[in-house]
Amino acid sequence: MFTILQAPAEQGGMGTIIMMVAMFAVVYFFMIRPQQKRAKEEKKFQTDIANGTRVVTNSGIHGKISSVSEQTCIIETSAGKLTIEKTAISAALSRERFEENKPTK
Repeated sequence: MFTILQAPAEQGGMGTIIMMVAMFAVVYFFMIRPQQKRAKEEKKFQTDIANGTRVVTNSGIHGKISSVSEQTCIIETSAGKLTIEKTAISAALSRERFEENKPTK
């Protein structure tokens, strides 16, 4: 009337090892690798900063690069000039996003 379900016999540790490797691969390709790629692109951007580039800092300050040295930049803002570290610059302002960066006709 009642049947007892039995667990399948163990097939060895090979299946477990394969599953662990697959899980590590998924974590690497979906989390670690994109983060490393983003960090590499940001580092390249910070080393390629040139005079006249419009940028935004990590704290949200918008301005234009007026002078670049080894580790710092001088940014012209509407309030004046600021000296900041290159690592504090997060992105260049794109022409599509900000009206003041569009070329005049």
